[in-house]
Amino acid sequence: MSVTTETRSLKFWQGINQALVEEMDRDEKTFLIGEDVARLKTRRDRYEDKLLARELEREITRLAKRRKQCIDRLLAKLGKHDDLKARFDLLASVPAIGPLLGLTLVIRMPELGRMTRGEAAALAGVAPFNNDSGQHAGQRHIQGGRGRVRRMLWLAAFSGAQRWNPILVALYKRLTDAGKHHKLAVTACARKLIEIANAILSRRTPWQQAPI
Repeated sequence: MSVTTETRSLKFWQGINQALVEEMDRDEKTFLIGEDVARLKTRRDRYEDKLLARELEREITRLAKRRKQCIDRLLAKLGKHDDLKARFDLLASVPAIGPLLGLTLVIRMPELGRMTRGEAAALAGVAPFNNDSGQHAGQRHIQGGRGRVRRMLWLAAFSGAQRWNPILVALYKRLTDAGKHHKLAVTACARKLIEIANAILSRRTPWQQAPI
């Protein structure tokens, strides 16, 4: 392939990706509905009034339906492009990476699979940075990166570490058993999850339950 052809191909895919980013931006609030649904379910379970509980259940159903419609619409557009669909399918093979995170990584992190694990963690905003000064060793923290990716990644890691992904479950347990704070342990799981996603796209092989 000539340099000119490669340049045209790159511009073509950049154009497609930008269109998908704009589509996702338009539905940003809808994609965050999952958090609203979780809060409503918690409220519903605490209500003794059956009428109020039924009203909340109807609202939960309405929001969940709206969210699914938006995700299905984006999946349909993604499915028109074999390369992007293949990347999504690889990511979807990973326990804890659902449709929303898969879409987020394919659309908002097109570089994934072509970088080191450290670069992937930094770009996603889950790489640890020190706060050292002189002889003082400060607390490690995360900063920078792509905020929307980090948010979705953290939420997926939270659920994955509780049940869905055996590697994340083991990592979370090891850290909390060692006395690490819940939030720090989930952040470490988010970092592990983006490293797994990066490795899978790099190798072009689906998930296997083995350390990456």
